[in-house]
Amino acid sequence: MANDPINIKHTKSGAQCTIYPFGAHLTSYKTGSGKELLFLSRDAILNGSKAIRGGIPLCFPQFGQPDKSMPQHGFLRNNYWKEVSGSQFDDDDSAGISMELALKDVVNSRGGKWDTDTKLDAKCTYTVKINGNGFTTTISMENLGEDTWDFQVLLHNYFLVQDRMALDGEQCNVKGLEGYTVSDKVSGEDYVLGGESVTIPDVIIDRVYTPPKDKMDLSVIIAAGPSNNLSLTASGEVNGEKVPVSGVVWNPHEEKAKGMGDFGDDQYVDMICVEPGLLSDVPSLEGGKKASFTQVITCLGA
Repeated sequence: MANDPINIKHTKSGAQCTIYPFGAHLTSYKTGSGKELLFLSRDAILNGSKAIRGGIPLCFPQFGQPDKSMPQHGFLRNNYWKEVSGSQFDDDDSAGISMELALKDVVNSRGGKWDTDTKLDAKCTYTVKINGNGFTTTISMENLGEDTWDFQVLLHNYFLVQDRMALDGEQCNVKGLEGYTVSDKVSGEDYVLGGESVTIPDVIIDRVYTPPKDKMDLSVIIAAGPSNNLSLTASGEVNGEKVPVSGVVWNPHEEKAKGMGDFGDDQYVDMICVEPGLLSDVPSLEGGKKASFTQVITCLGA
């Protein structure tokens, strides 16, 4: 199957984006003024033989590999999605497209309770809408079977940092995670973040930020290089009820970058991953019910 990119343009603003069918993978979004917001590795593999490094990989039904019987990050990013017939549009407000993936069409990265002999059933639909200064992505998950299933879902955003300044804490940081409980996957520490911004240290950063009680939506400001501030908001619902949104901040730094064959050795200074997800206190999805997860990215001052 060909992995030919789908290009969407918002005629009124000039904004445009690129989506690959393999993984329903958004690899590029440019504002109406031509500013690229997403990072794509120069060594990314785009032929459908493995998940694309950069852009926005989709993670479901798990983030990472808490269940070792299933592949890391699940199966959405490693399978071909179909364009929803008639879903492309381009009007005054925005332009966009929807893609869908049914479990029966998942041929790669299955395992555990989702293996080929499963009684579970699901369909995921992914909608991307763009306008002149940002974009919205929504993933909906529908339980088509009778058996309830649990899940995590995450949008693994790779943001492009201007002028290679990812390690400059003044120019690259994340604000809005104050009071969140931090699980540092590198140091093993757990703590509550104070009032400081999150910056990339001079080592790999891999931290999960869990919201305080009763905080549902995620809302952060990302500084991604000089004069390049982005707003990210995210919200989720399961069975019609709001669910708390966690955040992940990741950068591979030099050592990890050199160990990834599809990532340029020196490109860790060009990116920061800020990833919203439904990771904890997520209700199981009942048969016949739906869950949805939406993020809105806005380029401030675009």
